[in-house]
Amino acid sequence: MRLSRFALQALVTLGLIACQSPTKEPTKPAAAAEAPKPAAAASIFEVIPPKKDSDLRIFYADGKIAKGTPALEKMNSDANLTMWLAGNQFFAMEDVIHTFQKAHPEVGNVAVITLPPGVVQKAIIAGGWNYEGKDYAMQPDIYASVDLKHLTTLKSKGKMDKFMIYTHNALDLMVAKGNPKKIKGIDDLGRDDLKIMLPNPIDEGIMTFYAKKVLQNHKLWDKLSGGKECKACDPTPNVHFTVVHHREIPDGLKAGTVDVGIVWATETKNALEEGHAVETVKLPPEDSLINEVSYAIGTLTAAKHQEAAGKYIGFLQSDNGQGAYAKFGFVTGSKTDLEIKPIP
Repeated sequence: MRLSRFALQALVTLGLIACQSPTKEPTKPAAAAEAPKPAAAASIFEVIPPKKDSDLRIFYADGKIAKGTPALEKMNSDANLTMWLAGNQFFAMEDVIHTFQKAHPEVGNVAVITLPPGVVQKAIIAGGWNYEGKDYAMQPDIYASVDLKHLTTLKSKGKMDKFMIYTHNALDLMVAKGNPKKIKGIDDLGRDDLKIMLPNPIDEGIMTFYAKKVLQNHKLWDKLSGGKECKACDPTPNVHFTVVHHREIPDGLKAGTVDVGIVWATETKNALEEGHAVETVKLPPEDSLINEVSYAIGTLTAAKHQEAAGKYIGFLQSDNGQGAYAKFGFVTGSKTDLEIKPIP
């Protein structure tokens, strides 16, 4: 089977393939063959992709921040509030949490995991995470997703019963600075001369609930996906589905391996602030879905820190909390949005 360009590049990068020596080693006698090692038992918990330390954090009251494995190991003991949130908020959370801690110093240390909401939902149901080969049994106090359906599933399992909408976003196309391929909108994604990177349709809410619908409306989904739904894969010769999209697309543009990708508007803003040589192709409302994209949040029914969780929800309802998100490009919630309601 011939490997696609995207797949070959990924395998080489990960060190999973290398040049083969033309010299064959002599075959070992059957008696000298090593006994196969027993396979490691699969984890019952949701596996976090490698190198996601910056999505696993504890923000301590004294200003220190623990990341990755050290953060996971201390979440159950050190955190006075734990939140698992849709990953596209990762760049805003340090500022948002510090603003919350200033408003509520009595809460103390806050733990935050920012990963695709479908992955987070699975981890809540499974009861924890596996990272770098180690299991961490834990549950959050608060969960947030870009689609209410994730919360509805958790309600059906007795995990949540109330929610509110706390902010909004919109879809953008991200391209290299200067837009060298002259991309104007969604229809250009049908061009065969473009190298396209898209959020994966397995657990990336941006694709599962929003971008896929837009691509279907433009009759491009079948062409781009080749009828496949996978992640970290190349469904068609010029398309790559991501693992966790919010860093891969700007990194691909920077490396020159990508011409265009679908992202949240807030992610282009963040990429520009980080100095990436990218720019935005703004989409009309029917393609950006600015009037549809909503972030839903709620407290788990069995939350360990119910009082602290209530204070965070109240913070999001305040002008202070709304402003903390708005400075990163998120669209503020309306008075009706910010009312706590039963999960349907």
